[in-house]
Amino acid sequence: MNPLCLGHLNSVSPYKVKRDEASGLYYFITKNQVQLTIDFMDDDLITTAESYQFVINNANNQLCETSDGKQKARSRLFSYWFETYAYAKLFTCMTTSLLDLEGVYNSATLIIRNDHPNYRDVIADFTNISAVLSEKPISPAL
Repeated sequence: MNPLCLGHLNSVSPYKVKRDEASGLYYFITKNQVQLTIDFMDDDLITTAESYQFVINNANNQLCETSDGKQKARSRLFSYWFETYAYAKLFTCMTTSLLDLEGVYNSATLIIRNDHPNYRDVIADFTNISAVLSEKPISPAL
């Protein structure tokens, strides 16, 4: 995956985004002093197309913790934001909730362009993986 253009990103972002060259992670600090790191990891679960996991991590564990019981509300807010995005009609967005070993629900969302050449296969992969993972709690590290 190619690195993001920080100049462009920072021209439209409300926060100053930086990149840690050693780890390759992007990060920013919110107005409430929450440090969020952003990562794009190769996804080995969807095998029908090149795919990535978009990972958001609360690096200093302040506010918005997954254990606060508000994950479903955050997921709904993300879905609302996505649906109001100007180009939303170009993409399919599918979300599922998965219970981890600590009893916390985590959201997993697939975002795929509607004209993706492997669209049907990727949707089927995501649906099947969601069904398998929802049968048993997952490790919080996923």
